[in-house]
Amino acid sequence: MAIEVETKDCTMLGDAEIEEMADLCAEGPNPFGIGLISKQTEEWVLISTAREGGRLKGFAFFTLERIGGTPAVIVGLASIHRTSKRDTVLRALVAEQLRRAVLAFPDEDVVIGARFNEPSGFEAFKVLTDIVPRPDHKSSGEERAWGRRFVKRFGLSSLSYDEKRFISPGKGSQACVLDHTSLKPEKIDADVAAFFSKLDVANGDVLVATGWALAEDLEKLL
Repeated sequence: MAIEVETKDCTMLGDAEIEEMADLCAEGPNPFGIGLISKQTEEWVLISTAREGGRLKGFAFFTLERIGGTPAVIVGLASIHRTSKRDTVLRALVAEQLRRAVLAFPDEDVVIGARFNEPSGFEAFKVLTDIVPRPDHKSSGEERAWGRRFVKRFGLSSLSYDEKRFISPGKGSQACVLDHTSLKPEKIDADVAAFFSKLDVANGDVLVATGWALAEDLEKLL
């Protein structure tokens, strides 16, 4: 069956849908509870859901806005169900976010920001360019500035944020990340995995990553 993706305003989410989301990620490494998911409906504008045969397979909260005048997709809490089609579900959700971005910001490059606590999450950025951080790349001042901007947008502490490692320490509570586990973890770049080697996931530490979707690539989604 094909993966069907739907996007709607967070205000339209019902209790049953929130419970369904909590059930989806209950057995994963980031078991987001009903209370935490409910809170996201107040913090984000849009919610995309991916279903197969009517069954929820993944979801992502996000907002489209301009940060300092630059079009941006800010990805909030998200989770992909651990099935054999999870890569397809992840691609479908990312494609939907980018399609929404080109509709909102035609003919413009768009920056995307998300939080991760394991290297598998980087698979969401496969279609992007100029990903930061990335192996064998020394980040520029502007790239570090984008990290700080997203830290602020996520409501994280700018004082404790390590802009050279793109790491934001937690406060002992569960982090709101893009939760995904690769189908082929053995193929994850060791240098990418190293970005996460000192993260204290239980403490809520996250890596804040950014990437760019170019206008010419976004046009292909229309």
